[in-house]
Amino acid sequence: MFFSLQQNSIANTICMFVLIFIIFYFFMIRPQIKKQKIEKQFQENLKKGNYIVTNSGIHGKIIDITDNFCILETITGKIKLEKNTISKELTQLRYTNNK
Repeated sequence: MFFSLQQNSIANTICMFVLIFIIFYFFMIRPQIKKQKIEKQFQENLKKGNYIVTNSGIHGKIIDITDNFCILETITGKIKLEKNTISKELTQLRYTNNK
């Protein structure tokens, strides 16, 4: 009798861990993966002339692009940045927050 109660307890514990993992996957892991895919697609579609904002808040216009780097023209001059530091396109940032 005691052995069967112990098996039910172990089975319930395993089911709870599986349930917690599923909840974490759908509420934390899956949205993060989706966000990373969107950011990667955005960074691959960058073109010369786009106005962008970096993760650190620098605004500027892309004047040259290579595989991993961008040259950004700002008010103070030109800056060489890695593509993965670019956050959003400036027009997208301005018009999506006002709605």
